[in-house]
Amino acid sequence: MATFTLDPNYGYVLLAATSTFLVNYAHSMNTGRMRKLAKVPYPGCYAPDSRTDPEAFKFNCAQRSHANFTENQPSMLAALLLAGLRFPVAAAAMGFGWSLGRYLYMTGYTRGDAGGKGRYQGIFFQVFQIGLVLMAGYNGVMMVLQK
Repeated sequence: MATFTLDPNYGYVLLAATSTFLVNYAHSMNTGRMRKLAKVPYPGCYAPDSRTDPEAFKFNCAQRSHANFTENQPSMLAALLLAGLRFPVAAAAMGFGWSLGRYLYMTGYTRGDAGGKGRYQGIFFQVFQIGLVLMAGYNGVMMVLQK
């Protein structure tokens, strides 16, 4: 049985992970607000295609932004927690950067720009996500090589 000791800086990794939960809450509040403005009743996930008004479009953008968040959060969290085992401060910084990017992605997307292009203001979250995945993979390789 192997045992290991976590660097006290791993607490920053846990705080970065927690920030993703707060961003998820912001998404939920944003989507709910846009649903109310668009008058889209539950259980409808999106405004129907027949609606072309700005409120319906913004709601659909908010809903898609939240869906994209929930598609990415689990793998990002796993990469964050794994990368943080060897690089706690760097991983935490990347985790916080990811959360900031996701927040900006949400606010930009929900502005309702043509084609939802406002989301590009936060698209840099992908750099952090890829970085965390690479760091997690590096940790695995180093562990196998026992370095």
